[in-house]
Amino acid sequence: MRHYTSDSPEAMGRLVALTLMADGAIDASELKLLDSKEFIRRLGLNSVQFDTLIHELCDDMLTSASRTQAGQLALDAQSINHLLAEVKHPVLQKQVLRMMLDIVNADHKLAGDEAALVAEAMKFWEIDLYDTSDSPISTTGLQLHSHNEHAYH
Repeated sequence: MRHYTSDSPEAMGRLVALTLMADGAIDASELKLLDSKEFIRRLGLNSVQFDTLIHELCDDMLTSASRTQAGQLALDAQSINHLLAEVKHPVLQKQVLRMMLDIVNADHKLAGDEAALVAEAMKFWEIDLYDTSDSPISTTGLQLHSHNEHAYH
């Protein structure tokens, strides 16, 4: 798997992309949610950059993932943890997890692989489900202000 700078839009966007594909297919309701909540813009990406992230993730999974009995590509916990480790700041972790939760709930069906991914993120980042309720997703982005490490927009 390729490496992205910690807390970068690409690192966060890849986790969103992975969540979209966790159940084996990107559902129309998930794409509608991405647009309606402007997740891509809030990550600090544009649609071309996000599409590139999805393609890069697919390429990486072809070389790094294993195949399930159903023929789907799946990452092991160690690989997922590698991706999760690239989002280090606790506020960003909560905001990305909130996006992940919204995506897996978009089609009103929680697939096993979606549940496993969200559970792994919660465990790795040590975030309780209740902790995500106080982390609204900003309307202007998830990046840090350069003059104040703890300020977010």
